[in-house]
Amino acid sequence: MRILALTLDLDDTLWPVLPALECADRELDAYLRAHHPEVAARWPIPAMRQLRAEVAAERLDLAHDFTTQRHLTMQRAFAACGLAEAPIEALWEVYYTARNRVELYADALPALQRITARWPVASLTNGNADLQRIGIHTHFHCHVCARDTGVGKPDARIFHAAVQRLGATPAQILHVGDDPLLDVCGARDAGLRTAWINRARAPWPDALGAPPDLDLPDLGALADWLERSEGDAA
Repeated sequence: MRILALTLDLDDTLWPVLPALECADRELDAYLRAHHPEVAARWPIPAMRQLRAEVAAERLDLAHDFTTQRHLTMQRAFAACGLAEAPIEALWEVYYTARNRVELYADALPALQRITARWPVASLTNGNADLQRIGIHTHFHCHVCARDTGVGKPDARIFHAAVQRLGATPAQILHVGDDPLLDVCGARDAGLRTAWINRARAPWPDALGAPPDLDLPDLGALADWLERSEGDAA
């Protein structure tokens, strides 16, 4: 069956996310040291990360909502210092600006331009990247995220939400992502076709069942495959 649309993961598919997250932690810490030194002293970066992990473990109902997890972390950090009110908006703006200062993989934007010129693409993410801040929102038909959907990958419901917005059947949509469990298994179990962006060229984990339909080294290879497939179907 021809591919009529795509869903595309963001973090670690279009860009490496860890450098952005580490930068966001550093910039938030610098802001705290400048404006709230008592909080910065009590909660250096490793302690703040541990606090966020504790919030995530306690609030499993927020597993799909990284933004609220971080807001609660900031509130707890300030409360532990005897400060009833945390300036959440200012803190979040510092963190979120840095979190969205990503560096796309070299292949990502050229491939995205080729693909989105011919196929509608929905971004599909568990994270909280902001495509408008990053500057690539015009390439996407729609944006589907765990926070808005109420569930995250690999839950089939987030994939079906994207399917509905794209106006195709699951079998007509190719989901593209880097994570074997969240992306490949989640999309496969929801009835979508699957493309694993496997930059490390790792072997498929047999414990996860059937391998992806496509195992590709980068997004350029995906664009090549889509264009060949379209030509073959013409």
